Amino acid sequence: MKSPVLQDHILPFGQTCFGCGQGNDQGLRIQSRWEGEEGICRWTPQPWHHSAPGILAGGVIATLMDCHMGVTATVHAYRAAGRELGSAPPLLYVTANLHVDYLRPTPLGAVELRARVTSREGRKLHMACSLFAGEQETARGTALFVAVNPDAINPQETP
Repeated sequence: MKSPVLQDHILPFGQTCFGCGQGNDQGLRIQSRWEGEEGICRWTPQPWHHSAPGILAGGVIATLMDCHMGVTATVHAYRAAGRELGSAPPLLYVTANLHVDYLRPTPLGAVELRARVTSREGRKLHMACSLFAGEQETARGTALFVAVNPDAINPQETP
């Protein structure tokens, strides 16, 4: 049985994001799932996501990693608290920093991202993510995500 799409359980924030917002028709609309102790995302770019012909743009790769690690961090926090995804009060993690190493050009085709928590310090979650084109790892990223009060963000103010 396929695990649920994680973005569907972090509403309303999961709806508007450019990278993972399922309600954002202009966005990448990635869908992450939980497998074992990792967040997994399989995504296929469109022709306009290239940099050089046939190569996935580095900025798109960074966005994919940022959004996938963010939802993985949030789901990890729910699981660590023994809470059902999306239960009140909502948990929300935002990016404090992001670093991406581009190991080789990523061909413009289906990719898989694998993200996991590497450590936790209070409100901070350190994350790692790898992007694969087939069996080849083409990019690797790390990020720091910090828990924020969702009441401090007004989703009604987004366009």
